[in-house]
Amino acid sequence: GQLFESGGGVVQPGGSLTLSCVDSRHRFSTFAMAWFRQALGKEREFVAGVTYTGGYTQYSDSMKGRAAISRSNDGKTMYLQMNNLGPDDAAVYYCGARDGTLVSTDTRQYDAWGQGIQVTVSS
Repeated sequence: GQLFESGGGVVQPGGSLTLSCVDSRHRFSTFAMAWFRQALGKEREFVAGVTYTGGYTQYSDSMKGRAAISRSNDGKTMYLQMNNLGPDDAAVYYCGARDGTLVSTDTRQYDAWGQGIQVTVSS
C-alpha cells in the first residue's frame, strides 16, 4: 500500500479528532483525494474530499460544518479534522486517491486506498 492513515482511536461524544493520510511514495500529489468511512454492516460512504491544489473541498451533508479537510503544501499528507463527534460517526475511515482533478463521492472513481483506521465514539 501507499496510503497510510493515522490518528484514529476512541473519542468521547462531542469530542474532536484529526485523521492523517500519508502518501508514502509521493505518488498522488496531483490526484484528488478524499475520506470515506464504513460502519459495520453499511456501505462505504463519502465524508470529505479535496482537490490536489487544496483549493476546492467538498463535504457530506452529515459532516458539513463539523469537519475540515486539508492537504499539506507538498500534497503528500491529507488531514481530516472532525468536531462534535457522535455515535453515528463511529466507523473505519479510509483515505482514497483519484487520478483526476475533481472530487468524486463514488468509491469506484478512486484508484488507491489506505488500509483504514478505526474511529470509535464512546463515553
